[in-house]
Amino acid sequence: MVAVIVLILLLLLLGGGGLLGGGALNFLWILLVIGLILWVLGFFVRAAEGSRWYYW
Repeated sequence: MVAVIVLILLLLLLGGGGLLGGGALNFLWILLVIGLILWVLGFFVRAAEGSRWYYW
């Protein structure tokens, strides 16, 4: 849940600057996309192992 909130806050922050902002803004977009891809891959790899994705 915390990851979703952080993702939404980052999208709002970076969306306000647009995709064609300064170099630092483009770097942040690249980091965000890489992090999102790794998060989704980790979710599917964990699900493919047959184990639960929650701990309770």
